[in-house]
Amino acid sequence: MAAVTAAQPRSSKTESYVDNKRKEDIRHANINAARAVADAVRTSLGPKGMDKMISTANGEVIITNDGATILNKMEVLQPAAKMLVDLSKSQDAAAGDGTTTVVVIAGALLKQCLSLLSHGIHPTVISDSLHKASIKAVDVLTAMAVPLELSDRESLIKSASTSLNSKVVSQYSTLLAPLAVDSVLSVVDPEKPDLVDLRDIKIVKKLGGTVDDTELVKGLVFDKKASHAAGGPTRMENAKIAVIQFQISPPKTDIEQSIVVSDYTQMDRILKEERNYILGMIKKIKATGCNVLLIQKSILRDAVTDLSLHYLAKAKIMVVKDVERDEIEFITNTLNCLPIANIEHFRAEKLGHADLVEEISLGDGKIVKVTGIKNMGRTTTVLVRGSNQLVIDEAERSLHDALCVVRCLVNKRFLIAGGGAPEIELSRQLGAWSKVLHGMEGYCVRSFAEALEVIPYTLAENAGLNPIAIVTELRNRHAQGEINAGINVRKGQITNILEENVVQPLLVSTSAITLATECVRMILKIDDIVNVR
Repeated sequence: MAAVTAAQPRSSKTESYVDNKRKEDIRHANINAARAVADAVRTSLGPKGMDKMISTANGEVIITNDGATILNKMEVLQPAAKMLVDLSKSQDAAAGDGTTTVVVIAGALLKQCLSLLSHGIHPTVISDSLHKASIKAVDVLTAMAVPLELSDRESLIKSASTSLNSKVVSQYSTLLAPLAVDSVLSVVDPEKPDLVDLRDIKIVKKLGGTVDDTELVKGLVFDKKASHAAGGPTRMENAKIAVIQFQISPPKTDIEQSIVVSDYTQMDRILKEERNYILGMIKKIKATGCNVLLIQKSILRDAVTDLSLHYLAKAKIMVVKDVERDEIEFITNTLNCLPIANIEHFRAEKLGHADLVEEISLGDGKIVKVTGIKNMGRTTTVLVRGSNQLVIDEAERSLHDALCVVRCLVNKRFLIAGGGAPEIELSRQLGAWSKVLHGMEGYCVRSFAEALEVIPYTLAENAGLNPIAIVTELRNRHAQGEINAGINVRKGQITNILEENVVQPLLVSTSAITLATECVRMILKIDDIVNVR
């Protein structure tokens, strides 16, 4: 009996015995799981980073270099590691680029936190100091930034091509960067210059050709062919375009039922009525002068039948059918027309006008191109080509990153050097600041400063340079006051990065640091995992 009483925790009024071992274990497990995720994407950082091949369960293969895509497809089960996946998603939403950077920084911060915890510093103290340091870091970055005007197209292109240089399609950055800049600038609304909706830029992927054939289309592109039934027209000049959401086919009964027709005359009457019904619709359409129809996909019954296609071809009306439901909004914005939901509402003022609608052969398929649209909405279309589906998908992802970079610059018009320069500068200035602080805070801030060196270190390591020598030399150059000295991966040495045109938007760096810190603070504060059924 005595042994049992001894095993119970000693409880006195002053202090109750708490089992701290378990909390430490959980904290360590969380940090190690999150660091494992960070190490997985670390090798894909920078222009010389490696690519990852992701093979999904259903046999789909993705080749990518984009941190957000890699983490998104990873099967991560540990809850703390999932937070890093969400971290790269939120960086993707906030800035669009720097998704690998943010995870690598978070991993390095966690590594420093482990050593601070093992020195017996309380997690709350570490967490508060990290918060202070991140606020200071954002101030330092803002002080380093160079303001930029939207009219300065060169600088915009430089930052877009910096984003593209770390991607699989980097050799096409001279083509894709200006394309991204032009497409974002064409959808910026002069009245609301800070708001860019990337949904106004539609990316159409078409197999065939190479990435060099990618082009910006001032107008609309449909990845479909025009309807050829009954020899309808495939090219239409001075087009009047209607977007319709109703069906040009004989009406059906509301419930599933079969009608038994016993007599030939009745049969003829049914067919005649159907024909008259369709002809009546087509006459109303023709009366408004409409000569191109875009027909929305229909679930209930066929949107068009062979008979109606035949009559539409006779009436010299070009038909593009099976337009997806979610494309309707984009199409109507571009054509500056209204979607028509019922034949009774078919009026000339609801039509869109364009100089030319034609079907073009591309690779093994055909596309329909609409050009010369009168008072076109602020939208644009990019037609991405490529030799295989993997390249096209990766080109689309890279283009999306480049578009996001230009969007960042439109929102917050400041540029900052790339190539590990801002991180080393931050590390130097925070290191100096940590000497002024008292007590534990100084320690924590110094660790934060050391953690930021992971970016230049990884850049050098991925480029096959000697990371220790390069980072030491970088520190030396920054200590001498060369703020913009960074790693030039192509030459394998340290140069002034701004002169080498390696620039990125300020928003990418600041959001990476604030988001990474926030995530790390959250992981630090967790001391127990409770499973609930």
